[in-house]
Amino acid sequence: MTDETPKTGRRASIGARRSPATEAAILAAARDLLAERGYAGFTFEEVARRAGAGKPTLYRWWPTKADLLVDVYSAEKAATVRAPDTGSLPGDLLAYTSALWGFWRDTPTGRAFRGLIAEAQAGDVAQATLRDKFLPGRLKDVRGLFARAAARGDIRSDTIEDLVTLYIGFNWFHLTTGRIEDDAPAITRIALLLAKAGAASSSP
Repeated sequence: MTDETPKTGRRASIGARRSPATEAAILAAARDLLAERGYAGFTFEEVARRAGAGKPTLYRWWPTKADLLVDVYSAEKAATVRAPDTGSLPGDLLAYTSALWGFWRDTPTGRAFRGLIAEAQAGDVAQATLRDKFLPGRLKDVRGLFARAAARGDIRSDTIEDLVTLYIGFNWFHLTTGRIEDDAPAITRIALLLAKAGAASSSP
């Protein structure tokens, strides 16, 4: 019996400061539950039971299930989706987008993300989580792709924000309409269009 696991079978809480062992157990339980039941069947009660943690601990660290899903999503995506430097913006976007769509399509956490988007359209709390907690990190990742292209001189730096908006809109359209099969031609077309739209020089 460790200090983390008292005789009740529950992992000990250390208040607002997160115990790494308890946090890891909760995130693992959340991933397993998403795999079995999807976002609709995702409950704090079941996550707490599987993780051997108290519900108050979950609510203290993640006020809503949307908050917990964002952390699970972020950790899993960081481990599986890369942004390789191929030497060109179209190449970078093709590699990154193909990996992202594969994550959305082939992992329980990625598939559950659509549930969070749907919930955000009907509830202010989930919408705030999506906007304030989820989007900043994702925007940073995508901006990095376009900033790298600007540093190479492929696009103008003053086009980055517009290109990011267009790129995210393309991806979310495909996600929310269930069109995230491995479609390299479609991804290549949008990548070439974005590269042309942001080009550092254009013909008169």
